[in-house]
Amino acid sequence: MSDASQKEKLRQHFARRVTTQARVVLDTWQKINSNSGSFPALREELLGASEKLVRYAQRFEMADHAEAGNKILTAVNNWSADAAPNDTTELQLQDAIDALARSTQRRTDQSDTETPHQFRRTPVYIALTNSEMANRLIRQLEFFGFRAAAFDSAQELSEACALHKPETILMDVNFGGGPNTGIATIEQLQERHDTPVPIIFMSDEDGTIETRLRASRCGGEEFFYPAVDPGQLIEKIETYTHGNTVEPYRVLVLDDSRAQAKFMETVLKKAGMTAHIITDPMEIIHALDTFSPEIIILDMYMPGCTGMEIARVIRQQDRFHSVPIIYLSGEEDVTKQLHAMSLGGDDFLTKPVDPKHLIATLHNRGRRARSLLALMIRDSLTGLYNHTHTLYLLDQEIVRARQKNQPLCFAMIDIDYFKKVNDTYGHPIGDRVIRSLSMFLKQRLRKTDHIGRFGGEEFAIILPNTRPSDARNVLNEIRERFGELQQPAGDREFNVTFSCGVASWVNEPSHTLCERADRALYASKDHGRNCVTLADS
Repeated sequence: MSDASQKEKLRQHFARRVTTQARVVLDTWQKINSNSGSFPALREELLGASEKLVRYAQRFEMADHAEAGNKILTAVNNWSADAAPNDTTELQLQDAIDALARSTQRRTDQSDTETPHQFRRTPVYIALTNSEMANRLIRQLEFFGFRAAAFDSAQELSEACALHKPETILMDVNFGGGPNTGIATIEQLQERHDTPVPIIFMSDEDGTIETRLRASRCGGEEFFYPAVDPGQLIEKIETYTHGNTVEPYRVLVLDDSRAQAKFMETVLKKAGMTAHIITDPMEIIHALDTFSPEIIILDMYMPGCTGMEIARVIRQQDRFHSVPIIYLSGEEDVTKQLHAMSLGGDDFLTKPVDPKHLIATLHNRGRRARSLLALMIRDSLTGLYNHTHTLYLLDQEIVRARQKNQPLCFAMIDIDYFKKVNDTYGHPIGDRVIRSLSMFLKQRLRKTDHIGRFGGEEFAIILPNTRPSDARNVLNEIRERFGELQQPAGDREFNVTFSCGVASWVNEPSHTLCERADRALYASKDHGRNCVTLADS
């Protein structure tokens, strides 16, 4: 091996070390957002991880990572250790985290360093009697960014769980050789954890109701009989992993009492929600526009107006027509409470409110509101944004790009020879190919990117603050990896590729940007498919 190639290999090794440490920082920030622990401990964890990141990045001359890490350290030093970060500190932290995420997930135009494959830190454990199936699953899971491990015995699985709590376990009901020995192993493992590990059970036999009940009681989320193919299993594993972490609910609180408003803010933030507090009802329109809440809490009686009047004003705006409104008041007259809810409210809580009751109510209302919204804006097969909402998001991102003077790219993807897939393997397999590509895109694109299904086998991607060369590079990487993925179809496997067109926004309306991306997509097809074409500006 030449000196140049040795240096290049060493440089890539260092890049992976820095990127791995960056993922530790990002995962710690995710825990802080979900408040999965005490704030002092989380603050120290973020501080230590960021200091280590800066040391690595400076040593290996990765300037973007070092700069982002230093910004995080500055923000952490402004964070009081005995409480949640205040709004200013939280904003500083989020900006720094976003910068780090961009450095970690995007190659710059100047760098030719291969982006290291990003694995989830928490593993998926596989305990199947069929070792061939287990190894096949591991290979498939790695394509989707999971870190998976298979085990030959209950003792090995138990030891691994003692070291790292897995995201989920795929377990054969009879793993270990005897009837229901796999279930017995899971029962023992679950006793170690405060929160149960989601379990996906597989069985070669149609389990009795007693077997299925026992499996469900020890954390079984699924019971597959007969055994399903790897594609279906991976879809289920994706469902029960922390990669689908629920975004914090955005809650707008209007209460003229500053003390009550501050109390509400503390309660909501402690529960991991994002709170926006106002004490002047005349600020409601501005707060709705800037904060775009998912849930609204209104005081019933305020100087100058009532909560019921504010609710009617809110309901007059179509985009807030289905947002849950919860009244908060000392009013105990049930007739008046019912009358208030008839004028636009969804629930009524009486002061002094029990924090646990409040949080439970917000979770219930928020979960239902999100489900209803998803039915309106998401594609039922993939869970991606539908055509209409994708175009709405594109308009929003164009406004943001113009305001911030930032680049914006729009990409269109089309699965190659998809009709042949349907004709050869059937429509259910075709649907699974579409879902596998949607999962692939979600795993490998940033949280700030928007992915939509335009219809059929066509997808659209909005990439904010992304230069065209970066967009082309990252989509090329995804295209190459997706083409290597073995698509299961019973006892056969096949490969699928896609073509892509990318257009960079040049101060034009959204429909013009879409047309240019579409022309670039057709240029990719004309060039033989399975490639990415950048549109002319």
